[in-house]
Amino acid sequence: MMQKNNNEITIQTPMYSGFGPRTTAKEALQGRDLSGKVAIVTGGYSGLGLETTRILAEAGATVIVPARTSGKAMAAVSAIPGVEIESLDLIDPFSIDAFAQRFLDSNRPLHILIDSAGIMASDLSRDNRGYESQFATNHLGHFQLAARLWPALVKAEGARVVSVSSRGHAISGIDFNDPNFKNREYDKWIAYGQSKTANALFAVELDKRGKNYGVRAFSLHPGSIVTDLSRHLSDDEMRAMGALDEQGQRTFSEYNDELKTVSEGAATIVWSAVNKQLEGKGGVYCENVDIAEAVPADKPLGPGVKPWAVNPEYAEQLWQLSENLTGVKFPV
Repeated sequence: MMQKNNNEITIQTPMYSGFGPRTTAKEALQGRDLSGKVAIVTGGYSGLGLETTRILAEAGATVIVPARTSGKAMAAVSAIPGVEIESLDLIDPFSIDAFAQRFLDSNRPLHILIDSAGIMASDLSRDNRGYESQFATNHLGHFQLAARLWPALVKAEGARVVSVSSRGHAISGIDFNDPNFKNREYDKWIAYGQSKTANALFAVELDKRGKNYGVRAFSLHPGSIVTDLSRHLSDDEMRAMGALDEQGQRTFSEYNDELKTVSEGAATIVWSAVNKQLEGKGGVYCENVDIAEAVPADKPLGPGVKPWAVNPEYAEQLWQLSENLTGVKFPV
């Protein structure tokens, strides 16, 4: 996939950043001073989100961490200076609107929006609109959040939106006829894969619409890290994924590029959010602290991004579907 805007060209192929799978989040920051920058990190109080919050705040940014459970979030980030806790439930449209309005009322620009919160492989549940919970939380909630925060993103005059996808996008594309499993049998992994493809396509279309306003968007696969995201999985499922050994202990190997520490997993998030190597670029899927390679649809599960997750026609179709399902028209 290639996107052109005047003299800018972004190609979905590696740029040989000099980083790699063992790069840490602090190294991916590459010494940037983020004083005066404002960031919102959904899911910023646990796992990869917490590490991202810590790195951005230590670099001088003001980081707002929205959470459903404020007490849990406060306990996690209380030792990190420059962090504000806010209330937000991504599966509740009214909560999203209220959070965004409170931020807009502060008259601050939003330089960085990181959509890190999510659920994985959960049993079938639906929000109060009847929408499947993984699609509603992982994609529709973040779509509405970005739409409501759009004036603050434009105000930053150089904002980045980072959508945390997953290699799980390879499991499934978007079923545009039945995204909410009303007329097909529910499969928790198909639902998860669909939501992660949606995360990637959202970045493609947002970047296309936003770059003339100084807003660039990226999606990424952070790697396989055992965090609270896996709370819906049994130990047997975790062993089958290679995340637990036979003794039930978390696995990690410096020789396996996919299995990462939390700091290594947050590296591509931080790189996508602030590293100057990506200036003038956008709309791409990243992994291992680089732009990922586009791979054929029939390639076995592994590195790279499948064509359905970066297809601009699918991205536009998903955008229209998202506006219809949420009732939210993006201002751009």
